[in-house]
Amino acid sequence: MNVGNKLRFIRETKKISIYKLSKDTGISQNHISSIELGKRQPTVETLSRLIEPLGITLAELFNESDEVMFPTQEERMLLENFRCLPKDKAAALLNLSELLR
Repeated sequence: MNVGNKLRFIRETKKISIYKLSKDTGISQNHISSIELGKRQPTVETLSRLIEPLGITLAELFNESDEVMFPTQEERMLLENFRCLPKDKAAALLNLSELLR
């Protein structure tokens, strides 16, 4: 797996420009571009800074499955809220989501 290609794919999927990612992370556009093109290998610290504004984890970045979807911030909030609910309320929320779908 090429980390640079994966970063570019995620960035483009989320419609985030290199310019915006650079501004959000403090990492130069040139450095980000070099990583995406495979000219440079990022450190763990650099990867951590890059994935935060992309809304993904390192595990998601290194997951090689094509069936992985990257949850939005709203989806993450729903999941976190769901996990805090007692079983009866979680079941009710699932039923409601099925009705709304």
